[in-house]
Amino acid sequence: MKVVNLKQAILQAWKERWSDYQWAINMKKFFPKGATWDILNLAEALLEQAMIGPSPNPLILSYLKYAISSQMVSYSTVLTAISKFDDFSRDLCIQALLDIMDMFCDRLSCHGKAEECIGLCRALLSALHWLLRCTIASAERLREGTTAGEKQLTMCLQRLHKILSSTKNRALLHIAKLEEASSWTAIEQSLLKLGDTFASLNNSHLQSQAEECGALVRSIPIMLSMHSEQLHKTGFPTVHAVVLLEGTMNLTGEMQPLVEQLMMVKRMQRIPSPLFILEIWKACFVGLIESPEGTEELKWTAFTFLKIPQVLVKLKKYPQGDKDFTEDVNCAFEFLLKLTPLLDRADQRCNCDCINLLLQECSKQGLLSEMNKDSLTEKRIADREQSPWLKSAENANIQPNPGLILRAEPTVTNILKTMDADHSKSPEGLLGVLGHMLSGKSLDLLLAAAAATGKLKSFARKFISLNEFTKHINGENSKAASVRALLFDISFLMLCHVAQTYGSEVILSESSTVGEVPFFETWMQMCMPEEGKILNPDHPCFRPDSTKVESLVALLNNTSETKLVQILKWHEACLSISAAILEILNAWENGVLAFESIQKITDNIKGKVCSLAVCAVAWLVAHVRMLGLDEREKSLQMIRQLVGPLSSENTLQFYNERVVIMSSILEHMCADVLQQTATQIKFPCTGMDTMPYWNLLPPKRPIKEVLTSIFAEVLEKGWVDSRSIHVFDTLLHMGGVYWFCNNLVKELLKETRKEYTLRAVELLYSIFCLDMQQVTLVLLGHILPGLLTDSAKWQSLMDPPGTALAKLAVWCALSSYSTHKGQASSRQKKRHREDIEDYISLFPLDDTQPSKLMRLLSSNEDDANVLSSPTDRSMNSSLSASQLHTVNMRDPLNRVLANLFLLISSILGARTAGPHTQFVQWFMEECVDCLEQGSRGSILQFMPFTTANQDTCEVTGILQKMKNSIIQEMEKGIEDGS
Repeated sequence: MKVVNLKQAILQAWKERWSDYQWAINMKKFFPKGATWDILNLAEALLEQAMIGPSPNPLILSYLKYAISSQMVSYSTVLTAISKFDDFSRDLCIQALLDIMDMFCDRLSCHGKAEECIGLCRALLSALHWLLRCTIASAERLREGTTAGEKQLTMCLQRLHKILSSTKNRALLHIAKLEEASSWTAIEQSLLKLGDTFASLNNSHLQSQAEECGALVRSIPIMLSMHSEQLHKTGFPTVHAVVLLEGTMNLTGEMQPLVEQLMMVKRMQRIPSPLFILEIWKACFVGLIESPEGTEELKWTAFTFLKIPQVLVKLKKYPQGDKDFTEDVNCAFEFLLKLTPLLDRADQRCNCDCINLLLQECSKQGLLSEMNKDSLTEKRIADREQSPWLKSAENANIQPNPGLILRAEPTVTNILKTMDADHSKSPEGLLGVLGHMLSGKSLDLLLAAAAATGKLKSFARKFISLNEFTKHINGENSKAASVRALLFDISFLMLCHVAQTYGSEVILSESSTVGEVPFFETWMQMCMPEEGKILNPDHPCFRPDSTKVESLVALLNNTSETKLVQILKWHEACLSISAAILEILNAWENGVLAFESIQKITDNIKGKVCSLAVCAVAWLVAHVRMLGLDEREKSLQMIRQLVGPLSSENTLQFYNERVVIMSSILEHMCADVLQQTATQIKFPCTGMDTMPYWNLLPPKRPIKEVLTSIFAEVLEKGWVDSRSIHVFDTLLHMGGVYWFCNNLVKELLKETRKEYTLRAVELLYSIFCLDMQQVTLVLLGHILPGLLTDSAKWQSLMDPPGTALAKLAVWCALSSYSTHKGQASSRQKKRHREDIEDYISLFPLDDTQPSKLMRLLSSNEDDANVLSSPTDRSMNSSLSASQLHTVNMRDPLNRVLANLFLLISSILGARTAGPHTQFVQWFMEECVDCLEQGSRGSILQFMPFTTANQDTCEVTGILQKMKNSIIQEMEKGIEDGS
């Protein structure tokens, strides 16, 4: 009789057009506690009534969806009910059933006894059999020429792949196979029929999808025999990634921000000091091992052997409690010595005993006692004795980079002193010093050592001064003119190389500096191509005095070396070369000049002073971008001539060394335009590394797919490597901060296993460090409010992904709030900044109504059911008057935080509770937790309470009240059916 009454109740609801929550309340009134809804077959009854007509009944389907969301019915009964529907010709009904499966098939679970868990496995097996039958029926309809068949077939294959791609779902199916052998036989028969049906289709894309699904089904019986890597915590991926990111992309950055960031991670994740230091060393060795050969390897060597010991010296100054920091360092090295494969690989890469050199450096800095250093050294020597291949592999003819870097550091100081001297007194001596710097990899060694020790800016300023000195001519003879030309050329090339390797911000003078802007700074900002920078070839900087251009064209077309070095001011020649090249191009295109003349001119340009070739190619790169496809040939041909070798041998002083740097500079300059024009230019083999992290994204693949796949790889491995960091940085640059952050948060919310969500949070935090300030503004100002105010998205905030997102949000908020008054790091300055939002207009101040300041949240009591967006009310109403005196509300981060806490108050004041309310509790608990760990800068000051400064105990009390009120609201909701 209850079954009959159940159908009558459903029909009555349909006739009277009850809303879904009214239906749920009335159903609980009609059927008092006793038999569960699964025993009454509620899911089957609803589906039976919904599927009576040619199309599904949307109202009754909404009842079923509500029953699933509120867990009135179990997933197993819904799957069983779906698998009983067998009229595959009704497209709309099939589509509705597939949409229902989409609601929960990626997060299948059940509560109760073991029998119910087995029931879920059996139901999933039935649903798989139903999906296979539906796929076969759709394929047969497509074969017969029915247009609707292809759409239905695509949907079925997508659902099949979604269910089977989950390891957890395949494991449940494996259990069901053991329980229901006959049902599995039916699955195998359906697979055979599926293969036969698809063999006769002419759609290769659908065939490959079907084959992939079939392979996943066939892998289920052999799951236990396949090797599965056990998931276990291998370390602290956030520390690892932060260090890796700093070493890969921010060698020139100041140490203090890195130290503060590492300390914040240590506190937030409660990492013991020895393991914290161990993770720093592990990241350094991994970065060193996987760094591309050349400049990147030297950067990592400098970072590991020069910068990190200095970072540890600064970490030592932080309070350590009763513990001795040197003992923690010693303990970390003891752990590190157990990682023999890692150390052996590093020794092999660096051609030396890395640990020995590190121990000596740490001992010099007072991080290790002499006794501990000797003990650790002996242990490593004993370990190396067990690996004789290490010694045999060491090449005595190759000097190891770590030793060279350590010797380069004092050399940098000496060169800086030399550069301070009066250049006019001994220009030949200075030229000799610079010439030796150009030989081999000396320049990159010195630059890496300077960057790691914070001296690169000074280094660059000295070379800018030298470049400025060489502009002036005071009645010099030919020898002096030649020396001046070489000093100009070498300083110009070195500065270009520094800008391309370490970022143009290293070159720029401070904004507060008064006086004339140096020539090289002007040229670099206006004329030098960089990634993401578009130059206008018709800019006035490319159009100097016409008389100078004419004289330069004449000199290049027919001149001797003596005239060239004596007549010109080199900075004027560099500014005039672009217009000269345009004249020459026009003459070539109009047939006035032959190719042999062009070859002679380009040899003159690059054969004396390489800087002229650099300036010429810089303009040609900007020029080619503006030309049509059929107009580029001559310009690209001229670039080929300028980057190619000279047609005759050159005996000028230091010419070969200068050409090596010039070729590297030109290759970097041309990379963008060559890719855009699909042109190949062979650059001479210079002995320097090519661009190791250039063009990492796979062609013809959507960037969203690249983002999700690279994050899945990183999550599976448990740590971020250097290549992945560069891919993430490229994607952040291409997609923008909102796109990047939003899609990664979506990936986090898909995770249903607790250990994976925690790992994802640690990795995402470190990835967000690429641009933490802007990511935090987007996360707290756009993404979280969007999730909290849209009831359709509340389900995604359930535990464990909801807890993980709350943790991530708090970590980002604390990191940004504690550091946002500092300078942006060089890696953030390099990126072309897009304005995400004008936060002042997004969250307007309401200074015209000061009476609102004291109202706080009292106005929300009248309409507590409505969850307002942060933009719906005045910013100032969220804070007390005393708070406003200490907080700068015109700062975007402050405004976003204040609005987020206002939204939180609105949620807590509402009469309905749900996953979003639970999320707020997790968020607040994490705030308090991090506050107790001693994090700098409490974001809790933005809580809308009358007391300006809430201490931890008060906030904890508030949380307890909040928790009790949530429980009461939920219990009340369960009782009245809402």
